[in-house]
Amino acid sequence: MPSPREFDILVVGAGHAGVEAALAAARLGAATALVTSRLDTIARMSCNPAIGGVAKGQIVREIDALGGAMGRAIDRTGIQFRMLNRRKGPAMHGPRAQADKLAYHEEVRRICQEQPGLTLREETVEDLLIEPATPGGRPHVTGVRTADGVVYRARAIVLATGTFMQGVLHYGPTQTPGGRVGEAATAGVSDALRRLGLRTARFKTGTPPRLDGRTIDYAKTQLHPGDDVPEPFSFLTDRLDCEQIPCYITYTNAAVHELILANLDRAPMYSGQIQSTGPRYCPSIETKVVRFADKDRHQLFIEPEGRATHEVYLNGLSTSLPPDVQDAMVRLIPGLERAAILRYGYAIEYDFVPPEQLKPSLETKPVAGLYLAGQINGTTGYEEAAGQGLLAGTNAALALRGDEPLVLGRDEAYLGVMVDDLVTRGVDEPYRMFTSRAEYRLRLRQDNADRRLTPIGDRLGLVEPVRREKLQRKERQIAETMALLERTHAGQASLAKLLRRPETPWSDLVGRLPELAAVPEEVARQVTYDVKYAGYLARQDIDIARQHRLADRRIPDGFDFTGLAHMRMEAREKLARIRPTNLAQASRISGITPADVAVLMVHLARSETA
Repeated sequence: MPSPREFDILVVGAGHAGVEAALAAARLGAATALVTSRLDTIARMSCNPAIGGVAKGQIVREIDALGGAMGRAIDRTGIQFRMLNRRKGPAMHGPRAQADKLAYHEEVRRICQEQPGLTLREETVEDLLIEPATPGGRPHVTGVRTADGVVYRARAIVLATGTFMQGVLHYGPTQTPGGRVGEAATAGVSDALRRLGLRTARFKTGTPPRLDGRTIDYAKTQLHPGDDVPEPFSFLTDRLDCEQIPCYITYTNAAVHELILANLDRAPMYSGQIQSTGPRYCPSIETKVVRFADKDRHQLFIEPEGRATHEVYLNGLSTSLPPDVQDAMVRLIPGLERAAILRYGYAIEYDFVPPEQLKPSLETKPVAGLYLAGQINGTTGYEEAAGQGLLAGTNAALALRGDEPLVLGRDEAYLGVMVDDLVTRGVDEPYRMFTSRAEYRLRLRQDNADRRLTPIGDRLGLVEPVRREKLQRKERQIAETMALLERTHAGQASLAKLLRRPETPWSDLVGRLPELAAVPEEVARQVTYDVKYAGYLARQDIDIARQHRLADRRIPDGFDFTGLAHMRMEAREKLARIRPTNLAQASRISGITPADVAVLMVHLARSETA
């Protein structure tokens, strides 16, 4: 009988990355343990209680298409749903939902508890156990040691530590060790990683104050409602039947900005107290006021944190200013003149591992069997973390089976874009996903994530049969609808040719062929996009084929980049540090030119014929 402390895979940290990693590994049949300091904080929404957004919503739908939990959990616990960028093209559409914070945590915990093969353990991990390298090999992770000295053994480990590695909270000049408010940080894991030869660095993030919604004068704010017909995240959810709770919009003003500028010497980001880099696209209000000095106001969203609480999240006012300044600042904002702060905003600095030290599978290069996912890789956001977790947990389980890792291409998924960006280009600020990062975003839409990824998940064993069957039914309906559109009548052009015109909506086709009225909306949307954008996608296929040819040119594991003749020293150093696995990845490294790739191709050809 196996020991209760021996598993195939250990996942350390039960945030959004750790949860998806543990669930994916268990779905693939690995005996998995999810180890966290507090089980009552599984999938806790430390910052904004919302899921999705532009590009982030695409990631959530991809996670769902591969069998992950995030989409199902937000469908069951969301309190407001919106499809962002509706006025733009379909590649820019992004679903977003405000969550009931407590209900979301409870739903994800329920999913974890009901997952066969997954064990939950409340422990604080402080060290990694390693088996020394064999000649020509790498050291291999074998387990962890907790703060109480308890040893857990495993054949693979996924670290998803979030902001807990040597985390420090900043409230003005006051500094407190912690992974987030009320929870202790850990120093041991950072030390263990450095002993293993992995570099660490520091990033910063922050959160705004939370207010008592009963003390807000909503009459002075703008209503921000959800969609009339909300769209679900999960492909398994047919429709959403929930009462939506409105959000509200207000703005900062000149008085707020003057107060902030007068207290910059007390702001850790400007006093020199915080030295690390924060997220560019979600900056503190102090940074916004300084960086955008020409703007006389900044938009703020007042977002409820749940159905059974009066606590609201003041999105857009992230700050680490001292509490007295936060009190004064909030009361200068329209509608918040009498607002009571329930919890003050703060900044947090934490260790992360620069991700060019990872393989595309998210396994560390120096240590076999050790995978990293989430903010430990320099990313920001629940969605980015969850996507990495799903891939890391999947690849840890696949490695134990002796199978090839799941490495998605940039033309296959936003998840593929994100991982390739991280391991190939590294990060110099907390990484956030945007549609602009995806060169093939027209094919990576949120509406077709199941068509792109569920067959892959089904092949690996990640998805349940009902998901496969639902996709097969959808594909049949798409094929049948396309066949109807391709018919011609009495010498007239087919309806498919008519639909190719940008100005032709689906409703025009229904008027010409009434039987199309029975086509489900989701199917009609897929057919419309497939037809209207066929030409653009065909042109993209040419570039994708070229990238695939480069990807097929593999670079051996032990290839000596430093000895490449006729290549610039800078290029040799970058190639040796990142160690790309193929020519396509090499070509995407920042600073690597087409000439460098050509030299590399020549040397590879010579080594293959030698």
